[in-house]
Amino acid sequence: MFLGMLLAWSLPGEAQTSKSLSLNEAIELGIKNSKQLKLNQTKITSALNAVKSANAAQLPEASVSGSYLRINQPNVDLKMKSDDNNGGGGESFPKVDQVAYGLATVTVPLFSGFKLQAGKESARYLAEATKLDADHDREAVIQNTVAAYSNLYKATVAVNLVQENLKQSQQRVSDFVSMEKNGIMARNDLLKAQLQQSNVEVALTQAESDRNIANVNMDILLGLPEDTKLELDTTFLGNNGATEKNVIEWEQLAVQKRKDAASLQAHEKAANADIKSAKADYYPSLALTGGYVAAYIPNVITVTNAVNVGVGLKYNLSSLWKTGDKVEDAKNRLKAVQINEEMLTDNIHLQVNQAYENYVVSRKKIDMYETAIEQADENYRITKNKHTNSLATTTDLLEADVAELQAKLNYTSARADAVVAYNKLLQAAGVLGENN
Repeated sequence: MFLGMLLAWSLPGEAQTSKSLSLNEAIELGIKNSKQLKLNQTKITSALNAVKSANAAQLPEASVSGSYLRINQPNVDLKMKSDDNNGGGGESFPKVDQVAYGLATVTVPLFSGFKLQAGKESARYLAEATKLDADHDREAVIQNTVAAYSNLYKATVAVNLVQENLKQSQQRVSDFVSMEKNGIMARNDLLKAQLQQSNVEVALTQAESDRNIANVNMDILLGLPEDTKLELDTTFLGNNGATEKNVIEWEQLAVQKRKDAASLQAHEKAANADIKSAKADYYPSLALTGGYVAAYIPNVITVTNAVNVGVGLKYNLSSLWKTGDKVEDAKNRLKAVQINEEMLTDNIHLQVNQAYENYVVSRKKIDMYETAIEQADENYRITKNKHTNSLATTTDLLEADVAELQAKLNYTSARADAVVAYNKLLQAAGVLGENN
């Protein structure tokens, strides 16, 4: 019974799996399992089907119909007199109780005011825009994956640093207890050390919670079971950029590479095609037609080999006063797209500048926090020596300890944030994920 209870308690821990994961592997999983990208694929499929439908509009229209009818014997009172008055008998009508006929027609559009060509053009550009929108969302998925990976790394390192600091605090409290018992230290100083240990324990609890949440978020993002414990590869910290491009060069790159800008350009071309399509109603339509007719009425008539070929011309007079509104509406949609392009151009300049400045600051922070760690370590060493020689207070020692921990946390965050900032700059320039 006791063994069964032990097994039951051990099952949850055994069920949890661990997985080593590099940043590139995370990006691949993120792209593969992104629900947004899967949804985008359905949009691409719909857009490609629309292209096929537009191309099929210029193909011949063919139809076949036929009927077979059973009819009764109608009462017919023929008032006309027969030319033959010598027969002495009434008119003789054939008995008709059934009718069968069949029709086959083929229509080939020859000219429709360029509506078919404009429709094909519009559908093709809209499909291109849909693909570009999907590429833009793909970059967002990559950036989100990088940010989530960075957050999990920071949360994991924070737990490790706080655990290390807690051991140090516990050892300090143990030393202070001995010193207090021997009358070397005041009880108030011991209480300060114990209070700091309690604060570190609280900080560790929060850090572990943050790490667990970051791990679950990463699992969900990558399509992994929620209980998968991820072990990260720290080599991603080296991917924080080593570029000499200035902000102007990044802006020029963004103008050339941004997928959302290219998508709006495709939408503009589609809008121009829609204007052509609307104007096509001003023109008549011309089509080549052909058909075949067969009919059979017993005792009356049999028709076979009745073939017809011709040209049909159609013009809707109401288009003279209805088409203008359609054209103006199409032009208005084009204007809206052009305004969106102008707005996006402004946003691109702003986004690139913001991303560039954040990237530059993140690189500088690494150097500054690296120096801060050296300073904090030296400050703690000196303060600890002074405290040992009764030249510094316990408060000074505890403050130096906290400053050392904070410097290490800041340095860790700066390194991870630099990777995120660099990838954000690549995203702003439209080149993120070109190698993925």
